[in-house]
Amino acid sequence: MDARHGDRPDAEFEKNMSAIEQKQVSADEAGMRLDRWFKSHYPGLGFGHLQKLLRTGQVRVDGKRAETNTRIAKGQMIRIPPLGVELPADDKKNAKPKSTKLIADDRKAIEDMLLFEDSQVMVLNKPAGLAVQGGSGLKRHLDGMLDAYTDRKGNKPRLVHRLDRETSGIILVARTRQAAQELTKAFRHRNTQKIYWAILAGVPKPFQGRISTFLARNDGEERMQIVRQGDDEAQHAVSLYSVFEKSGQKLSWVTMKPVTGRTHQLRAHAAHIGHPIIGDDKYFNIENWELPGGIQNRLHLLARRIVIPHPSGHGTIDVSAPLPPHMQQTWNLLGFDATDYDPEVDDPDDSLNKR
Repeated sequence: MDARHGDRPDAEFEKNMSAIEQKQVSADEAGMRLDRWFKSHYPGLGFGHLQKLLRTGQVRVDGKRAETNTRIAKGQMIRIPPLGVELPADDKKNAKPKSTKLIADDRKAIEDMLLFEDSQVMVLNKPAGLAVQGGSGLKRHLDGMLDAYTDRKGNKPRLVHRLDRETSGIILVARTRQAAQELTKAFRHRNTQKIYWAILAGVPKPFQGRISTFLARNDGEERMQIVRQGDDEAQHAVSLYSVFEKSGQKLSWVTMKPVTGRTHQLRAHAAHIGHPIIGDDKYFNIENWELPGGIQNRLHLLARRIVIPHPSGHGTIDVSAPLPPHMQQTWNLLGFDATDYDPEVDDPDDSLNKR
């Protein structure tokens, strides 16, 4: 019998109802998109699964239906149904404590990545292959390693943006809640410059350009696809690029600047213009293309430089990351010299975005 008619609910119904949670949005999470909030708290939850939960009204914000791009506010309550995923990243109650050795190892690894730090900010050089956050089958990731910096009050450094697992380079970490809020605000209002270096197949023409498309996640896949404006989940994405040097017509060293911050944006855009990033196992789409000898088949994408206002309101953070080993090897083989690059002259021109 149906429980609505006064009969006692069955065991499965009781189990599901008791598993529903309500979580409150904290101050440093204010302004986040709902899908990114879920990615932070439940890294094992797939995007498609979250979409289904939202479409069916199982996930709600302050009792109301929401969408993946809903911006959340401090104090709002998020209704979370049974998700069927592994332990949330922020739920440590039942997790085994890390050993002293592992904490020391994580701290040493973070110190080796440090490019800049002060009392409010850490700028890290993430190696290719290290995931930023946890997920299915991942035991070691940057967010977990930052546990080693948790202070006696339980405050832990916070990631304020992401990099793909195979992308190397600059990643920003806030050491305080206030710093996290200010840095997140700078990203949201686009008061920041992020410059990437990549090796593309072929040579884009013109040598400088603007790529403007709409992107949406490809159902059932961990990749983005080009869609039309107005399509379900379509998000406008804009990237600038500039060819700095080329190796014949086979390869080119290109600098790229994401004006917007969509998932896999640069990788999808490079493939869209017919010059995918070499070593990209998700977006490289040229048939019968052979990688030149001596070059490793790994993603050649580096988050090279970040320029962002300091969260204190005084000064600017301007930090660059060196080439990772597999990209340095390619530079050597092609005769490219990273020291020839002048960021004041050779970074993609913002005027391209006004065309």
